[in-house]
Formats: sequence, structure tokens, C-alpha cells
Amino acid sequence: MIGEGFEAVLAAARRGEESAWRRFYLELQPALVGYLRGRGCAAPEDVASETLLQVVRDLRRFTGTEDNFRSWVFSIAHHRMIDAARRDKARPSQPAEVEVLEAGLAPARIDEAVLSGLGGAELEHLLSACTSDQRDVMLLCYVADLSLHQAAEVLEKEYNAVKATHRRAISALRARLDEAKYPGRGRRSLTSSA
Repeated sequence: MIGEGFEAVLAAARRGEESAWRRFYLELQPALVGYLRGRGCAAPEDVASETLLQVVRDLRRFTGTEDNFRSWVFSIAHHRMIDAARRDKARPSQPAEVEVLEAGLAPARIDEAVLSGLGGAELEHLLSACTSDQRDVMLLCYVADLSLHQAAEVLEKEYNAVKATHRRAISALRARLDEAKYPGRGRRSLTSSA
């Protein structure tokens, strides 16, 4: 997150300053790709690029704080992902196989002890314990680094519904960690986010 300098970076981006756009790109692109890849998007880099282009086009209409900005950007990404899935369904292709989650994803609020040693395949296996809605919430919270309020905004759902989905996802992950497939990793705490 940019922090206190957000307003200045936003104003500079609106003036077209390259350094401001570079800062936004470096801040947002990895999280966007991680979120999209985690959702199974066939071309996460392409959809992230489309998202950032839309941000460039519509930035003059944005108002709000940095948290509002992140929510706005991930809302655009979510809708672009849905559009891409519809396009892919209408015109199927044979995309190259892509690892769903990179080993280097930095989950922001899941207990580091639980996920720090997991590779992308193991993390994918853990997240497979979640429903699609739970996976959306987990990826938005831990890959995109959004709050539950922001995730609710992106998913266009009520906050309490997203909070309950998050709680169920944490329970599903705990249950998956307790399985025999993860010896020695059971009973580690997952933190919750509010």
C-alpha cells in the first residue's frame, strides 16, 4: 500500500506522470495477477493488463481513499475476469497449462507459519477445500490484500455474508490441514480478518 502519499501519487497519475503510473503498476499488478491466477483465469496477465488499462481510462472519475481505490481496481479485475471467462466459453481455445498459484505469493494475513513452506501446488490443494465463494473471499483477502469490507464490495455481496464465507473458508482450511496428507502441519492456527 502506498499510504500517506496516496493522494499525491493519484494527482500525479491524473496529470500523466510516468513515475506515478509506475508506482501504481508495481503496487497493483502482482496482486491482480495472483488473484486472477488463483481464480483459475486462463490468462491472468492479460486480464490484469486489461484491468490496468481500464484504470488509466477511468481514473479521472475515481474519488475516494486508497482503500476505495484498491476496491475499485479489484472490482474492475473481477468483472474483466468474468468477461474473459465468457469470451473463452464462447470461443474455446487450448491455452498453455499454467500453475494456478505461484509459490512466491505472499499471503498477507494468513498465519505465515501455515503457508510459508507451501509451494503453489500445496496451496492450491488447500484452497481446493473451499467452495468457489470461499475461494473468492480468501484470494481477495490474502492475495489482493483487501479487507472483508472491500472484498464484499468487489463481489457485490453484503459484508456479513462475506464475513461468514470467510469464517467457513478458514474452517475448511483448518480441516484440510488436519488431514493425514499434511502430517506435522495439523492444528496450526489460521488468523481471522475483520
